[in-house]
Amino acid sequence: MVRSYILLAIIFLVSCSYIIVAERKSHFSKRTEAMSNNINKENVWVFIMAGQSNMAGRGIVEPEDTVSDKRIFSINKDGLIIIAKEPLHFYEPERTGLDCGLSFAKTLITKIPDSISILIIPTAVGGSSISQWLGDSVFRNVKLFSNFLSKLEIAKHNGIIKGILWHQGESDANEKNIPLHKERLHSLFSKFRSAIGNNELPVLFGELGSFSNNPAGFNLINKTLHDYAAEDKNSRVISTKDLKDKGDQLHFDSEGQRTMGKRFANAYLSMH
Repeated sequence: MVRSYILLAIIFLVSCSYIIVAERKSHFSKRTEAMSNNINKENVWVFIMAGQSNMAGRGIVEPEDTVSDKRIFSINKDGLIIIAKEPLHFYEPERTGLDCGLSFAKTLITKIPDSISILIIPTAVGGSSISQWLGDSVFRNVKLFSNFLSKLEIAKHNGIIKGILWHQGESDANEKNIPLHKERLHSLFSKFRSAIGNNELPVLFGELGSFSNNPAGFNLINKTLHDYAAEDKNSRVISTKDLKDKGDQLHFDSEGQRTMGKRFANAYLSMH
């Protein structure tokens, strides 16, 4: 009988924890504020977010992440320009969480002229491999490179593209794909830059987390990232060694996402 009560108590506590976490993700207003069509594109810097789940964001959205800034824009699922607030990505509604985009933009606007606004374009899809990006595969109902190109048209129409934020590699951290990763990075970033029309466009990418249950694979991917960056003067790698996961040994927690955003911003500023 005592065991039964203990078991029921545990189930109750777990259920309460789940409800609390769910509420922390959902009780904030999902209302977005659309922008007018009179944005001066010459004063808008655009950054495109691409990759898989740690760029799409899996952190818990907390109150500070919903505080918007009139100089920071994003897009909604219909491609309309809106005042940005987290979560920015919308391709996987059941997995939506905090990404690093708003933190990146909030850090950046403190270091650039007041006349400049920032437009963040989300294109990351969780679980996608680099070969799927190169092959324009349909993954989780998104045709990856074609979607990038369609969002690129929105970006070009509304501002000046200043860089790409990339976080990906978890899906490629295996014996088959690791040896090909650096070559694939060269190919994909070349495709990105060619589509944008700027062969010197900055590309910033983050290391995979140090908390993985596949440390050997993640470390080899991270080595590949640094090897690539050594060959591409217009790229930077940000460190994530000190960041924590959300408890699943795969995704950065909310604080980690905010820190990544700041580091992406500082890496960009170090190039300019």
